[in-house]
Amino acid sequence: MQRLFFALEMPEPVREKLLRIKAPVAGARWQSDAQLHLTLLFLGNVPPETVPDISLALRELSLRQFDLHVCGLGCFGQPDTPRNLWAGVSPEAPLIALQAALKERLNHLGFSFEKRPFRPHITLARFKKQPGSVQWLLTEHGQDDFGVVPVRDFVLLQSTQGSRGSDYTVLERFPLIESP
Repeated sequence: MQRLFFALEMPEPVREKLLRIKAPVAGARWQSDAQLHLTLLFLGNVPPETVPDISLALRELSLRQFDLHVCGLGCFGQPDTPRNLWAGVSPEAPLIALQAALKERLNHLGFSFEKRPFRPHITLARFKKQPGSVQWLLTEHGQDDFGVVPVRDFVLLQSTQGSRGSDYTVLERFPLIESP
């Protein structure tokens, strides 16, 4: 089985700015440069023989390219006891449309997707037990501008557990249609 998900990769200038947020916070497991991405849709554990079917279902996805602005910080959970620190993105509408199209195209393959609403974000840190407060980071960097991501494609990533957290391998790249 392969642990798979769809994501947007971040360009180097955006990753560099996001990595500058890293600070000593109790319990924080900060994402590395190679781990920064925006998850579009998590597929879970998938048999390798299903990957060609996934690829075929998404071959002619007719969604247009767009630009994504990465700005601001937020957290899941309370700032004093966060589960996750993230950077925000806008506009969200093209991401929501892309995720909906992925679900629609893959529905016939028997995947069960999360029911909770999609909240597009880029995870910067995850927190273990007894997390420290990120309130000061939210105050200091809550409105920061991290740059623009030209979204020209999305990727199917395989996640494997490495010595420093998850390692991601691009299995396939899916281009979006050029805007007129």
